[in-house]
Amino acid sequence: MSLSIKQILENKGIKPREEHLEILETRWKGLAELRGDLDGVNIDDADLALRNIPGGDHVE
Repeated sequence: MSLSIKQILENKGIKPREEHLEILETRWKGLAELRGDLDGVNIDDADLALRNIPGGDHVE
């Protein structure tokens, strides 16, 4: 059984507001779907990274 984002955050002592939790749950499920089934995939190819850019998107 996989943990929900709420359980993971609570284990770390973080208590997000309910409206934020709904957004986080949606994103968490989206990331899990993007990862898909990793059987037989090089783990280096399956790495996901998130970046927060204050002020919006920037082009470098």
